[in-house]
Amino acid sequence: MDPLKALADAERTPYWLDQSGAPEPSPRLTNDITADLAVVGGGFSGLWTALMAKERDPSRDVVLLEGKSVGWAASGRNGGFCAASITHGLANGMERWPEEIATLERLGRENLDEIEASVDRYDIRCSFERTGELNVATEEWQLDGLRSAERAAGELGTDVRYLDRDEVRAEVNSPTYLGAMWQRDSVAMVDPARLAWGLRDACLRMGVRIFEHTPARSITDGGERLEIVTPHGTVRARNVALGTGVFAPLLRRLRHFLVPVYDYVLMTEPLPDRKLAEIGWRNRQGIGDSANQFHYYRLTDDNRILWGGYDAVYHNGGLIKPGYDQRDATFEKLARHFFTTFPQLDGIRFTHRWGGVIDTCSRFTAFYGTAYGSRLAYAAGYTGLGVGATRFGANVMLDLLGGESTERTRLRMVRTKPVPFPPEPARSGVIQLTRWSMARADAHQGRRNLWLRTLDAMGLGFDS
Repeated sequence: MDPLKALADAERTPYWLDQSGAPEPSPRLTNDITADLAVVGGGFSGLWTALMAKERDPSRDVVLLEGKSVGWAASGRNGGFCAASITHGLANGMERWPEEIATLERLGRENLDEIEASVDRYDIRCSFERTGELNVATEEWQLDGLRSAERAAGELGTDVRYLDRDEVRAEVNSPTYLGAMWQRDSVAMVDPARLAWGLRDACLRMGVRIFEHTPARSITDGGERLEIVTPHGTVRARNVALGTGVFAPLLRRLRHFLVPVYDYVLMTEPLPDRKLAEIGWRNRQGIGDSANQFHYYRLTDDNRILWGGYDAVYHNGGLIKPGYDQRDATFEKLARHFFTTFPQLDGIRFTHRWGGVIDTCSRFTAFYGTAYGSRLAYAAGYTGLGVGATRFGANVMLDLLGGESTERTRLRMVRTKPVPFPPEPARSGVIQLTRWSMARADAHQGRRNLWLRTLDAMGLGFDS
């Protein structure tokens, strides 16, 4: 089908946030207040931190500040893949922290179990489905990597199975599939906006005070308390947790480690039963392909297909603009790729197209730290796999603020920082050269050029 025709009626807004049932926003802050803990950011990172702070100590006075509405940014418009990995995938974790990868994998599985338990406990109706994920090969050179990954994951306790060409096409029928690794229990599908809204409701029921449309402008040390200045009031808190992602960091040092990257997504209309039958997908797994420039896709409750990824766009200078959320060249490219993967779905139309910025660091997974004498903690840099990992990061922040030595805080992953990005304009040059090199590797059977091999030798490992 002509991609332009398939996209003609697509709304330019995130599908998840376009649903009915969004909560009425909490009032904005209009006066000065005090709190034991102030959480800045109403995405998954901030919501989990606020909720678990109350679970740890119900008497703690917790305030959450959100500049717009809860879940409006990356937390509410992502693909809804809730993965057990807290290291942005096993390969990334093995490359960076081989001596503690068994612990990191176990902690990740426990974290996913705890997310599922919280969804049940608070009756969060977010379409949580523990379907697992298929990592598919669409080129011959990707097969050896999948076999190696399957062996490594199995040795570390993951329920994983390698599928040959016929086996994977029996699961999901695409002429592009040559093989796959099925992680059978380590990934869940969720409706991310409803998860955010459900966590918001749980926070309110636990007594968290939430102020939306209340952007934090600055943080200063007021002596006994840290002071968070907003347009219409100041919050004075004993402790502060930052969960602001890539947006203007209130802590200047974070600017050296974070860059904004734009990701883009399409959503189809609901598939008729006969069309869905043509591709199978009875087990409803999430799917990602194995290229450097990869697609991710999954089914919704009403059998739409969410189709995203491939282009990861960095705008020179690290600019963040609302206009960048829409990129027609990428939407058309994604639509062409969709019909290449599923030619039997010719005639299906897209109902939504959207994009947005995510926070990326040079190690692709979150980093952590403290400031103001350990009265402020932060976690940032999730690089698109934060739906699950933000809960782990929230626990890390609470441990750090409590001054606790825990299994989490003793991890080298938690104690170390990523390599900082160079200042502009060198930063833009490095990022664009890396993006070009990864695309070139995909076009040349995965062969990495001198630039990528140099990054590998430096331990940066740009491989996804």
